[in-house]
Amino acid sequence: MFRMKSDTACGRRFRPESKGGFTLIELLVVIAIIAILAGMLLPALSRAKAKAQGIACLNNGRQMMLAWQFYIDDFQERVPPSYGPGQWVNGNLNFNPNNRSNWDVEQDIHKSLLWSYCGNNEGIWKCPADKSAVKVDGATRPRVRSIAMNAWFNSTDVEAFGGGFRVYYKTSDLTEPGPTRTWVFLDEREDSINDGEFVVGMTGYPDAPQSWRIVDYPASYHNGAAGLSFADGHSEIKKWADSRTTPPLRPGQELNLNVSSPNNQDMFWLMDRSTRRK
Repeated sequence: MFRMKSDTACGRRFRPESKGGFTLIELLVVIAIIAILAGMLLPALSRAKAKAQGIACLNNGRQMMLAWQFYIDDFQERVPPSYGPGQWVNGNLNFNPNNRSNWDVEQDIHKSLLWSYCGNNEGIWKCPADKSAVKVDGATRPRVRSIAMNAWFNSTDVEAFGGGFRVYYKTSDLTEPGPTRTWVFLDEREDSINDGEFVVGMTGYPDAPQSWRIVDYPASYHNGAAGLSFADGHSEIKKWADSRTTPPLRPGQELNLNVSSPNNQDMFWLMDRSTRRK
């Protein structure tokens, strides 16, 4: 009698047809690998973004210095006032939506002494890393300025923050510490900036560190650093070392200014590049 051999007898077994795809464990492994790679890459990408913003900030500073120099060329070496009558820019920034100085470039920026000299470029007035904004009629409006001028340039109130130091009225006054070591513009923190001047208090300079103070706070948007531009036209990024210079940011809230900061080497660095005794 003829019998059909079974597949088992021939050494073969029928198996269910294999269906392609990942098992749950394989998917979990892939997800874990992606998470590890993201954890490695995101900090690097964040640093790269901060570096790119720092480069843009340096360029803004150079453009502002060109505008400052063009103004001086037209006014017989007289520097624009940082504060007082005819100051370089009007308006006080805060977080009040009713204050148009916060968000309307027509209010102060377009009326600045330097506006016609900076190529009518609104972007150079604010660090690209400054994301401060105010709500105006339900819409988010970015604030218009992060830049401030060294108060030791032609200010009417700066001597209250350190008597006996030079106030510069003309570029020919810049004999000490000299144009390459005297900053003109810097980016100020969003919770510190108010008027157009940045005051570096000189009380206690150079050898009484217990008297040093933080009057206004510099920005620290670039991995704990700020952009500054100097009277010779060059720009720098300065990284702050003392945590008192970079207190935590509380968006929408202003800092207490003019506070004691003994032995703060960041303040010494700024004092050393702001002015000198008469």
